[in-house]
Amino acid sequence: MKLVSLFTGAGGLDLGFEKAGFKTAWANEYDKSIWETFEANFPHTTLDKRSITDIPSDEIPNVIGIIGGPPCQSWSEAGAGRGIEDKRGQLFYEYIRVLKDKEPLFFLAENVSGILLERHKKAFEEILQQFRNLNYNVTYKLLNAHDYDVPQDRKRVIIVGLHKKIGKYFEFPKKSQKKLTIKDAIWDLRHAKPAKEYNKTNGDNDLYALNHEYMNGGFSTIYMSRNRVRSWDEPSFTIQAGGRHAPIHPMAPKMKFIEQNKRIFVPGKENLYRRLSVRECARIQTFPDNFVFKYNSIGDGYKMIGNAVPVNFARHIASEIMKYIEEFSRLKITEDEQVLKTTVQSNYTKIPV
Repeated sequence: MKLVSLFTGAGGLDLGFEKAGFKTAWANEYDKSIWETFEANFPHTTLDKRSITDIPSDEIPNVIGIIGGPPCQSWSEAGAGRGIEDKRGQLFYEYIRVLKDKEPLFFLAENVSGILLERHKKAFEEILQQFRNLNYNVTYKLLNAHDYDVPQDRKRVIIVGLHKKIGKYFEFPKKSQKKLTIKDAIWDLRHAKPAKEYNKTNGDNDLYALNHEYMNGGFSTIYMSRNRVRSWDEPSFTIQAGGRHAPIHPMAPKMKFIEQNKRIFVPGKENLYRRLSVRECARIQTFPDNFVFKYNSIGDGYKMIGNAVPVNFARHIASEIMKYIEEFSRLKITEDEQVLKTTVQSNYTKIPV
């Protein structure tokens, strides 16, 4: 069952859907720092590198579903929050344009929790209404990836539309019974290496695992205003798209509170405070170890991983969508067979004796 993937990034959403039985036939990504990574991991997918605004819909293949997460910076609680007033926020309308022209059986759109803020309410409702106007039964929900086999707290809004001819509204999957921790994800990883000067990659030189290297450099006062360490038996903080905001490795003790908005590393143990490596972040985002991230500047590795949808999270939702598509396909086949049978019988009765 083939898909189109918009705003693809490194392909976390795509990989999760592939693990559920779908296949990305065509993908679009405009950021050139991501191209080599996507092509290395999805060699059989056509990657269109133009801006989505420059791609006519008739150059996009007809598929069973469209997936993607339009850029989220415009809706982020931590960012400027300009929402639909920002050009990146307006890319939601490009998603809608393609959806309208291709009209697949389903779509999935992912975005940050900030899209639900009161200041974005009117714009978000407008987006939902446009989806509904395209013959889709639309459901959305704020989910935490930690509830779906992902060892981090990561809240995201998921919008799923099922074509009205399916005749149903999507119901989100039940939460997993087991909650994964940092220990489940990275306990076996050893000997991470610091990046080279200017945070350039080590390449494959003596790394314990692919991309198992971490960013160097100081920590901002904003970073030091909160505890950035979680213990082995807890889920990770959200993996963000900037290496300077990566969580601290759980071998370090939790940061010491000094006063409001000020913490420090525990004196005498400063050497334990390093950022999680690119591979450790990838593990927490549930990318498999054979998924290679290609970059020269290590910051690009963190960016690709932090912007991705966790693979296991995507797989859970995709598996549930697959159930609706398979049921509809079975019913459609049954209906077609009945029509054929009725037609044959009708023609048979018309044969003169």
